[in-house]
Amino acid sequence: MKIFGRVRHRPSPTWRQATDRAFSLIDDGRYEDAGALLTRAADLEPWLSESWYNLALLHKFRHDWTQARIAGLRAVALLDRPAGAPDWWNLGIAATALQDWPLARRSWQAYGLRLPAGTAVRGGEESVRLPLGSAAARLSPEGEAEVVWGRRLDPARIEVLSIPLPSSGRRWGEVVLHDGVPHGERATEGAAGGAVYPVFDEIELWAPSPVPTWLVLLEAAEESDRNALERLAAEAGYAAEDWSSSVRLLCRTCSESRMPTDDGSSTTRDPHDHGEPGHPGHLSHLSPGSEDVPWSPERECGIAAPAALVHGLLDGWVADSPDTRDWRDLEEVC
Repeated sequence: MKIFGRVRHRPSPTWRQATDRAFSLIDDGRYEDAGALLTRAADLEPWLSESWYNLALLHKFRHDWTQARIAGLRAVALLDRPAGAPDWWNLGIAATALQDWPLARRSWQAYGLRLPAGTAVRGGEESVRLPLGSAAARLSPEGEAEVVWGRRLDPARIEVLSIPLPSSGRRWGEVVLHDGVPHGERATEGAAGGAVYPVFDEIELWAPSPVPTWLVLLEAAEESDRNALERLAAEAGYAAEDWSSSVRLLCRTCSESRMPTDDGSSTTRDPHDHGEPGHPGHLSHLSPGSEDVPWSPERECGIAAPAALVHGLLDGWVADSPDTRDWRDLEEVC
């Protein structure tokens, strides 16, 4: 084999055995043992980009971003194709986690994405901003997963625009780092066949939100009364979400497939809510306006707003129509 990649050769059987065993251990969560095997594989075949790509993947799973960047850089240095390699994508995730914007920009461009000019931030660095539209994020994918709506800021980050339930430990307005490959889809209905949005699994919290989450019980005579509160919160720069109608439980299989965003809106039992007792499925936030059930005036509502604002927001909502609106039992839950 020529050192600089002009001639490729197949890795040795020992390399393959070590690598295959390592990924079996990764599936079992045995990252330390897998790391020893992948390090051995890299020692056996140091001129294979796959050796370093596999190590970079392991470090990503462990959220060891410094080591993921080191291994990722070695992997891309040995690539024999100019663009589109997943090595660059994983390196972009590691660089984003570390806020290494020059490397993130280089990685996305090498993968094949066209980026606008960077935005200057502290220290003279350039943040990557590539608005990619709406998407959904699966928070805590290995635990009590919850699918929320958000806005993609770049190839590896989503800003959460739903109000997550307190069990998730997440807040409205937080930014989460996500994996590159979608794990499920959400489809909306429309005259032209509707739109399809990817669901990305969260890797970790990238930027926390200072805005607390509140739970409040509303008395809203009509759907328009509920909508008025959501509109008031949005106009104030924050959010309100009627959890009574926006959240449903899906089994894992349905959550990770293509789901119409308004499934489960009928008065009968949701056909996708078939998690087994003791093995809950995934919580999923519906798209706005997708519910279609008989209206019940009592609603459980989540509000994302500062403590100094939330009482005034609710009181102002009631004052606009005191005969049809009321609230009680306000509690900060996250």
